[in-house]
Amino acid sequence: MAKPSSKPKKSTISSSTDSTSPDNLAQEEDTATATITVTAVEIPELTEQEISDRLHLERQVEKAFYLAGKALMQLRDRKLYRNTHKTFEEYCRERFGFERRYPYRLMESTVVVDNLMKMCPNRTQNDLVVDTSAPDSSEGQVLPINEYQLRPLIGLEPEVQREAWQQSVEAAGGKVPSGRVVKDVVQRIIERTKAPNTYQIGEVCQILAKDNPELRGKGGCWGIVSHVGEFSCTVKTWDGEYTVGLQHLKSFNYLPAECEQMQVICDRISRLRENESLEDAPSTMLKYLGELKRPYLTTVEEKLLGLIEREYGISPLL
Repeated sequence: MAKPSSKPKKSTISSSTDSTSPDNLAQEEDTATATITVTAVEIPELTEQEISDRLHLERQVEKAFYLAGKALMQLRDRKLYRNTHKTFEEYCRERFGFERRYPYRLMESTVVVDNLMKMCPNRTQNDLVVDTSAPDSSEGQVLPINEYQLRPLIGLEPEVQREAWQQSVEAAGGKVPSGRVVKDVVQRIIERTKAPNTYQIGEVCQILAKDNPELRGKGGCWGIVSHVGEFSCTVKTWDGEYTVGLQHLKSFNYLPAECEQMQVICDRISRLRENESLEDAPSTMLKYLGELKRPYLTTVEEKLLGLIEREYGISPLL
């Protein structure tokens, strides 16, 4: 009887985890040694004409808000919207999607830009942002590129506007300052002689245009406060809304009932001005009423205003 063998048998089961075939090994070797070829694309330098075109287009972007403000002024003053819309505000809202105050901000900002341009006697309105390589010359003056940067300056004296802007440019390291930087600089300047704004919405004030060319033609007019800011008020006059610094306003100190009477007169004038066919004579009458120094109409003035309203089909206010 043969003895059982004590020598262990060899396992004949191959591992299932080793799935690498000769073909796979060859493929892996090819992948590992593959070379990625990157073709270098040479970017040509800008030509002199392209550099000129770029600067021109950049200037167009930078001064877009200024040109928009100037265009809106003409649209408003010449009533070029009258064949499609009753009011300038309605026209701006439907044609451009502007909220009620935005077109006025654009127009007000152009007045500030014109004032700042006085620091650049050798520049024109065709070039708002200029080279800063010469900070000690007028050619190196930095000017704004959007109306938001100018909002804190609206309502300030022209010389204060220039001072505040110059300090803002310095604070921004010689570059165009942000609206926040301008606002902070204006705040510090105003703090030197800060007086609290005590005006209230609905209050009737007289506009004092002395030494402020921005208010030319508005001196002596009365306006009703529609917005109260830190250093200025927005007032509604016989021919529109204006942002006026506190130093250019004087309260009539009317009683609440008298302020309400003036509000009615203001509303009646505004409704007439919205009429696209308003003639020169009625317009002159409305301007006269916009400069009254009393909170009521005389009998003759009431009759004349009523006559104009009837002539243009304006129904009495309830």
